[in-house]
Amino acid sequence: MSRRVCALLLAPLLLLLGAAGQAQAAGYRYWSFWERDGGHWTYATQGPSTARPADGDVQGFRFAVSEDSADATAPRGAADFDAVCDGTPARSGQKRVALVIDFGTPSDAGSGETPPAARTACARIPGDATTADALAAVAGPLRYDTNALLCAITGYPRQGCGEQVAAEKHPARTEDEPHHGPSVGVFAGVAAVVVLGAAALWQARRRRS
Repeated sequence: MSRRVCALLLAPLLLLLGAAGQAQAAGYRYWSFWERDGGHWTYATQGPSTARPADGDVQGFRFAVSEDSADATAPRGAADFDAVCDGTPARSGQKRVALVIDFGTPSDAGSGETPPAARTACARIPGDATTADALAAVAGPLRYDTNALLCAITGYPRQGCGEQVAAEKHPARTEDEPHHGPSVGVFAGVAAVVVLGAAALWQARRRRS
């Protein structure tokens, strides 16, 4: 392979990896909202103020630093409706929602903050109530910003709301913390570069033959 072809192959790959590194350079410290789907957590597609869970649903909140929903870290620990809502009988016109609240790790916490221990709670709320209503019923006080972004659960954290965290302060993930990992788009881009590179190499060899 000629030096020119090598350069053509490596240039877009290096640009792509550099862009990926820049995209992962900083994160945001915030409460993420999750729904339990069978035995797995899935990132909620709407906010707690509009989500209307059904009786028997399990939902979770996790405070952590992440870049976006693809990088977000799910709540830890077991999440079973029967275990959380044991002793909370059903009532006509009401529903029960199991909530898992994970306050994160010390590395996720802001300056001077100490995360409380994770907890679960069973909220019994009116049939048309939202997840925000369920959370307010069992985990107040809550704090929101002017854009209705959830900033604090049971008063944690005391201050701040979705603030950006510099790269050197972005905590590394550990093996016991489930998260979605890098964006699929990064891997797709790398694959595209490989395919284009193979095509360029084939063309170069064809010209020499």
